[in-house]
Amino acid sequence: MTQYTIGYIVGSISSTSLNRKLAKALAALAPENVELHEIPIKDLPFYSPDHDADYPQVAREFKQAIADVDGVIIVTPEYSRSIPGVLKNALDWAARPYGQASLDGKPTAVIGTSGGPISTAAAQQHLKAILSHYNAPTLGQPEGYIQALPGLFGDNGEVTNEGTAAFLRAYLDAFVALVGRYVDVKDASVAA
Repeated sequence: MTQYTIGYIVGSISSTSLNRKLAKALAALAPENVELHEIPIKDLPFYSPDHDADYPQVAREFKQAIADVDGVIIVTPEYSRSIPGVLKNALDWAARPYGQASLDGKPTAVIGTSGGPISTAAAQQHLKAILSHYNAPTLGQPEGYIQALPGLFGDNGEVTNEGTAAFLRAYLDAFVALVGRYVDVKDASVAA
């Protein structure tokens, strides 16, 4: 069985982020051949093209972390019907300098949670448009709009609703299948 390493980016830097709890739940529910780990964004400075000639170390490490994984899951909250500014900032670092986009060809998935009934649907649509521009093959189905009812997620990755846990496992299985298609093609081209 092929082993996969998947990075996740939490689009919130809040210490009480529901989306960080969702990310921990995904890590806890991952199939045994999949390792999930966080690619942090909180220490990235504001992006400016002034940095393109000499990226700060934290930005180089962020881009390298994306390069080192087989796929990326972006776990995003919704702020004002879109993605948080800190997440857009991280994506701008990943996309630059021109011609060195970290997410180009990188299998990517989008999921999010909030207390509202439509969860993070608007933010995810914006995020998918950005990822399309970056040429990141993005999981289309299933879509992951999780309504975080009180107590749904524990602090250490527990999911208290078995239906939600089953959905998250199916979501991960679908994403791992997408990652596998890209990793297999990459491995075949290297062997040729």
